[in-house]
Amino acid sequence: MIFVTVGTQLPFLRLIDAMAALAGDLSEPVIAQAGPHSPEEAANWGSLDIRTHLAPAEFDRCFAEARVVVGHAGMGTVLSARRHGKPVILLPRRHELGEHRNDHQMATAREVARLSGVHIAWTAEEIAPLLARDLPAPEAAQDSPEKVALVGRLRRFITEGS
Repeated sequence: MIFVTVGTQLPFLRLIDAMAALAGDLSEPVIAQAGPHSPEEAANWGSLDIRTHLAPAEFDRCFAEARVVVGHAGMGTVLSARRHGKPVILLPRRHELGEHRNDHQMATAREVARLSGVHIAWTAEEIAPLLARDLPAPEAAQDSPEKVALVGRLRRFITEGS
């Protein structure tokens, strides 16, 4: 299954339209958390299993069952994909297309592109070739020695009170 998420704040018609155009040719179901949309927009999304919003447990279930996640370049999407060990394809929202108030998602995409399991589609046309590949899951994150030491100090503080 392919899980598509646009986040919780804004619709992202360019991503949903692109996935709707691809869904009929894919050999697996596509579930899309599409946010608010009009009936006219949804009429063009025939092969997608559209969900306006998902409860947290359902959102986690979709992530867990997905072969790959396709989403906007929001940090929640990136973090959820890493937590669930799923490859993610990100299509950043673009300010010039009226999809967001600035281009912070373009900056985010440039930064997270170096992470394992994160694949960037700079245009909607780049999604299909990425979906056709056997995308690797992200590598397990290794905790730094500094993080291990900090967690140890916090654990001791909580259990010993000092």
